[in-house]
Amino acid sequence: MTMYATLEEAIDAAREEFLANNPGVEEEDASVQQFNVQKYVLQDGDIMWQAEFFATDEEEGECLPMLSGEAAQSVFDGDFDEIELRQEWLEENTLHEWDEGEFQLEPPLDTEEGQAAADEWDER
Repeated sequence: MTMYATLEEAIDAAREEFLANNPGVEEEDASVQQFNVQKYVLQDGDIMWQAEFFATDEEEGECLPMLSGEAAQSVFDGDFDEIELRQEWLEENTLHEWDEGEFQLEPPLDTEEGQAAADEWDER
């Protein structure tokens, strides 16, 4: 799993990965039906992003489906507003790093470390 500091970087990487996984398809001829995204909050508070493109809307990846059809194709083609995409993200789907490399929707609150992490995340 590769995460990126900005959503735009994650989208660029997802585009490159889609093209690499579909040899013989030129970027201008590529047809995508699904755009998936995942937002992460690391223990140090940094925000990271991961994105994926798929040719059909039946495929599943590591991220959550966000856009399909023409909207997914527009993002693939670079015709999107990053601020608008960020606003559409549902914060309750954000994964928080609990232990190095382990992510959960919320930190466990039954330990002192978990409560401290939850307090820090709530401050954001």
